[in-house]
Formats: sequence, C-alpha cells, structure tokens
Amino acid sequence: MKPMAKFVFAALAAMALIPATALAQDTRNQGYLVDTYGNNIATSSNSGLCWRDSDWTPARSVEPCDPTNKPMAAAPAPAPAPMAAVVAAAQPAPIPQPAPAAAPLLQKISFSADALFAFDKSVLKPEGKAMLDDLVRQLNGATYGVISATGHTDRFGSDAYNQKLSERRADTVKEYLVSRDILASRINAEGKGETQPVTKSGDCAGAKSVKVIACLQPDRRVDVEIQGTKTLTSSR
Repeated sequence: MKPMAKFVFAALAAMALIPATALAQDTRNQGYLVDTYGNNIATSSNSGLCWRDSDWTPARSVEPCDPTNKPMAAAPAPAPAPMAAVVAAAQPAPIPQPAPAAAPLLQKISFSADALFAFDKSVLKPEGKAMLDDLVRQLNGATYGVISATGHTDRFGSDAYNQKLSERRADTVKEYLVSRDILASRINAEGKGETQPVTKSGDCAGAKSVKVIACLQPDRRVDVEIQGTKTLTSSR
C-alpha cells in the first residue's frame, strides 16, 4: 500500500474510534473515563476506584467506583410488648403505706373493795392507798389514754343504796389518783351497784351471814381499766 493510502486509512480508523469512545462515554456512567467497550477505567488493578472526568458529580456516583447514597433498609419494628406488661407499665407505682400503729393495750386491774375500804365504807384504808400508789408508779412512763374506775357492790342492801355506795368508792379512787398527779380529765369514775356480780347465781346462797358475806367478797370491788401501750404488772 502506498504511503499516502496508509495515512488516509489510519486517519479513517481513528475517526471511526472517536465516535465509538464518545458513544460509550455518553451511554455509560458519564463522569468516569471508559475504554472502547464502555467499561470504567480503574486507577489501579485492585483499588476499585475509577478515573473521574470533568462531568463527574456526586449524583453520578456508581459502585464500585464510588459509594452511592442508597436508602438504608428500615429496621424491623420491635415486637409488641405483652399486654400484661403494658398494663403493668401503665399502672402507677404503689405508694408506700406507713406501718400500722400498734394497737393500744387494755389493762384491767380489779382492786378488792375490802382491801381498799372498810366494810360498807368509802374511805380509803392505808393499805388501799399503798395499792393505788403502786398503780401510779406503773403509770409513770406509760402512754395511756383514759383510765376508768368502776365501783361494784354485793347484793346485800337496796339497789339505790348499793348504786350510791359504788359511785362513792369509784369517786374516792379517782380523787386519790388525781392527788398523785394523774390528770382528772383522763379518769372516768362510775358506779354499777350490784348489777355486775362476779359470783354466779347460787354460789353464795343464804341469808346475810359472815360466811355469805365472805363468799360475796369478789363482788365488792373497784375495777380500774387503763388503755395504753405499756403492759402493767399489777395483779391485784
């Protein structure tokens, strides 16, 4: 082939390649250099990166040349909580309740009227005062509310007489406790006469006699009841 002819052929071949390269550049991944087959030209054999040209923008990124901003897969929705757990979570935490206060103690002491008073009398005997002094000592340091003094008699005598006698004896016990610095407002005094005997019917049968009077001794008494938080020890 003549030299001129060879030059013309080479020129024609080059001109034929330019449109093919341009077409490949146009139809494939604009922004990257491609070969004649339209494949991106890598910067090195192992890098995975490609040569960019002047048309490259982040919007034209393709993998593996550049990472693309694909939408991330949505995380799976958490499993619904069990209904019992939902109800428990919705309920407010219980409010701590204060410990219940200790129930007050009720101490009852029965004083024999014969020990406190002479028979058919309402004046305290010396030994009766000593018994009440012992009660006052036990009340020191105790927390108490009301002290009740209740007088009782045996069945001998009229109902009216026994009622008055039981009231006088209860009042005498109250007055003595007040004289030992027990608040009068905390002491209730009342008489029950012969209406609440300790002995049972038929226990002390018979007419009035020394034996029967002695048998009825438990009925002649003054009961003292104390409501508080300290147990008393007197057994009288």
